[in-house]
Amino acid sequence: MERYTRSNNIRELIRDNALLLPAISRFDIAFGFGDSPLSEVCNKNNVDVSTFLCVCNLLSGYQYNIDDISLTSLIGYLKRAHSFFLDVSIPRIRRNLIEAIHCTDTNEVTLLLVKFFDNYVEEVRKHMEYENEVVFRYVERLLDNNLDSQFGIDKFSGNHNHMAAKLNELKDIFIYHYKPKESARLSAVLFDIIMCERDLISHFEVENKLFIPAVKKIEKALRQSAENASGKITSDDAEADDASETLSTREKDVVRGVALGKSNKEIAEMLFISVHTVTTHRKNISAKLGIHSPAGLTIYAILNNIVDINEVTPA
Repeated sequence: MERYTRSNNIRELIRDNALLLPAISRFDIAFGFGDSPLSEVCNKNNVDVSTFLCVCNLLSGYQYNIDDISLTSLIGYLKRAHSFFLDVSIPRIRRNLIEAIHCTDTNEVTLLLVKFFDNYVEEVRKHMEYENEVVFRYVERLLDNNLDSQFGIDKFSGNHNHMAAKLNELKDIFIYHYKPKESARLSAVLFDIIMCERDLISHFEVENKLFIPAVKKIEKALRQSAENASGKITSDDAEADDASETLSTREKDVVRGVALGKSNKEIAEMLFISVHTVTTHRKNISAKLGIHSPAGLTIYAILNNIVDINEVTPA
């Protein structure tokens, strides 16, 4: 399989990569999806199918495209992942770790190991709460076209790898240096730590390779829009101001978005441009084509192969 597409079903994804199960749950997709295609399952669960496919393809080592990602959908995914780590996975490991230690030996070394783990958990908690309360709110303001000159996603990127490395360090201490009297329970805990470590690495990969690049594109678009407002012309605006009768590539992208029933805000998010630029494109499209209504643009898009009729949802 080269990559997952809308026609695949979730059973095929899980058979190909069982480690996608946590990702599926973080999109809040309920089990019992049968053999329905991904597009149908995502629509029933109010999940953006492009974002879902992008995450699953990334985590399975396949080709992915961030151009159609919905940051709103991705933020929801990341928040649910944070809840799982902080409220389910890590507390379960701690309970089992303490139980395993009590069944083997309790001394200063074991108490230090628990303290090491607790310090790690506190670090993870602070990091994820910072993302929830600061980073995600910053991005939500970006999606409302509010650029914060005092903050940028670059200040946030690059803070992930050391957290997975610290969990790996704890695992190595147990494997190479700690000698318990009874190892069966501790082996089970180590397995949970290894799986949590892998899950965290996958989580950070989604943030580093999907979330951060997508946010950077929006930041760039808003900065260009601010420059345009102050009188500077960018190549994107020059394209939008082209008075030729042939639609530009970007204008066709906007027409496609309209045909798919997306709002100006959703089109801006999809194309990583500002809502102002989308509005400008739509004015120029109407001037070129003499078509002003979404219904008219939808018909134009179908007739000119900009969108497939099967992609269009009847109003």
